[in-house]
Amino acid sequence: MSNFLNALNNIIWGPPLIILMIVTGAYFTLRTKFFQVRHLGYIFSRTLGRLFHRTDESADEKGLLTPYEAIATAVGGSVGFGNIAGVATAVTTGGPGAVFWMWLTAFLGMLIKQVEVTLAVYYRRTDENGVPYGGPTYYMERGLGEERHWGKLWLPLAFVFGIGIFSTFFISASTFTTSEVVAQSLGVPQAIAALIIVLLLYFMIWGGVKKLGQILTKLVPIMSLSYLILGIIIILMHLDNLLPTLGAIFGEAFTGSAALGGFAGASVSKVISTGMARSVYSNEAGWGSSPMIHASSQTRHPVEQGLWGSFEVFVDTFVVCTITALTVLVSGEWTSGATNATLALNVFTHNFGMFGTVILTLIMVVFSITTSGGWYAYYEVVLRHLAKNHPQVKKYLLLMFKYFYAVPPFLLTLYLIYVGDLSIWTLVDITSGIPTFVNVAVILILSGQYLKLLKDYKARYMHIGQVDPNMAIFYEDKPEVKAALEKEKAAQK
Repeated sequence: MSNFLNALNNIIWGPPLIILMIVTGAYFTLRTKFFQVRHLGYIFSRTLGRLFHRTDESADEKGLLTPYEAIATAVGGSVGFGNIAGVATAVTTGGPGAVFWMWLTAFLGMLIKQVEVTLAVYYRRTDENGVPYGGPTYYMERGLGEERHWGKLWLPLAFVFGIGIFSTFFISASTFTTSEVVAQSLGVPQAIAALIIVLLLYFMIWGGVKKLGQILTKLVPIMSLSYLILGIIIILMHLDNLLPTLGAIFGEAFTGSAALGGFAGASVSKVISTGMARSVYSNEAGWGSSPMIHASSQTRHPVEQGLWGSFEVFVDTFVVCTITALTVLVSGEWTSGATNATLALNVFTHNFGMFGTVILTLIMVVFSITTSGGWYAYYEVVLRHLAKNHPQVKKYLLLMFKYFYAVPPFLLTLYLIYVGDLSIWTLVDITSGIPTFVNVAVILILSGQYLKLLKDYKARYMHIGQVDPNMAIFYEDKPEVKAALEKEKAAQK
């Protein structure tokens, strides 16, 4: 089984997906004239800058979540254990050169995520309660099925995407990796640690998506800031190793890494695939997951919310993941033989003693439940789309999902503890690669609509170009779509 899954992972994260990711990211970068570079200041002013405003200009817009609640929920789903255990594993597997490919993927991913979030908001659907929901399956149905007249041909793509997304319901690394840290820190059996995490998760998700967003707005910034401060201190403690480490990151990106500390040298292909896979798993650019929560935000324009997607990737990878990678490398712990979350824990323990052990354990627990909580919101969006015309079915489907949500990851953790013949990161790479391939291909097909929206946004709010007064900035604002929706509602009555 292990050999089969490793072979499958090598196929999924092989040349086709790598080329698709790079080509799509490069295409949007060139077509937008390096928007993520030339307008980085604007992106920060419309995202981070707005958090310091007393009034929220989007408060009167339609949506379930405020823009900050949406970004906190989305960051809660991406900034987490993947930034710590995932990145640490990437370095031990692919060597320092994997960090370069992680950065490159994030640079292109800033636009890829902006595109998918923009399309998710534009094509979102308003449910019977007047609340908007959206995501890749929505823009497949409306963008491909309706606008591009694909008929039902969008369904196979949505099916494969949905299978890939929901496979993470059964295969999740959060419970396993975090329980590993808790067990090592507190000296309790890992199974007991996993059970504690499951109970905390149920407590968190029981209030629904709205309540979840409010909780994450408080937890995510505190834990992220604590981790960053301690990570920077570790780097400063080993400042003499920083320049050699940066040299290794760039020098080994195209050559593979030499054998160090018991680790076999990684081939160039392994360096590339590992760096890209961990980048996507961490910041979710191209995965199609976080657009599901962004689509429910209150926003004046789809591109406006897309800017939050770019900001999210920047913070997740260029800040949080980079801190993890550098701490593991400059401290020399990556050559110690430790792997997974244990490697990250060793870095903090060896530099801060018992305080480091306790604080990283706490951060990992909070990141684990915020990541799982963010993903709960993603699954709910897909289920709502699946049962969109059946309110009663939707009600019971969501209720059953809430009850059983944390059970499969717990059972997988028990399997890995007591059987242990599989690599958790091989499993998560497979489950992230499948939906990413489908989603990135779809947003490339729908690139024309994104470029129209970007042109309109730049004219309306950035004073670049002229505003087209006939431009519908949301799909449901188009006259023909409005008419069709009214007809649909009348038929349901």
